[in-house]
Amino acid sequence: MHVVYPVVVSALLFSIGVYGVLARRNAILVLMSVELMLNAVNLNLVVFDIWLRDRLHGGQVLTLFIIVIAAAEVGLGLAIVLSVFRNRRTIDIDRLRDLTERDLIGPGPDAPVGSDPGPDGPLGSGPDTPVGSGPGPAGAPPGDSPDPGPADPPAPGSEGGAVLDRSEAG
Repeated sequence: MHVVYPVVVSALLFSIGVYGVLARRNAILVLMSVELMLNAVNLNLVVFDIWLRDRLHGGQVLTLFIIVIAAAEVGLGLAIVLSVFRNRRTIDIDRLRDLTERDLIGPGPDAPVGSDPGPDGPLGSGPDTPVGSGPGPAGAPPGDSPDPGPADPPAPGSEGGAVLDRSEAG
């Protein structure tokens, strides 16, 4: 058998894996594409080990190591995907660009405009926002919006602004 046939099959498998990693948005399909690329490398290692008639069978031994590492990668990758799905309710890679937790900073990108001020103040008042496009009267700069007044004082019996339930305290 010629060495060209398995090498072509391996190149096709690797190309399909690269396409899957670059084009897919689902994290599980990306993990499957990585496995496809690893299997293409394994096929090359075994084919060239047989073709070169290596006495130590180094290609086959390296293939066994790659299989073990791939199994560990699948286990760890699926654990990460399940953890992300539990926290974010999605495994869409395009929606997982940031590592912050949505509960700590406010609503996500699907929230209505103006619902959360965020770390830089009201929405639309960041350094890249042109004058007149922020909240407030039409055409007015973002700093000219009416003052909401002083913040409410903390409730009695609370520590640091968090209200304690009497049944949970103590």
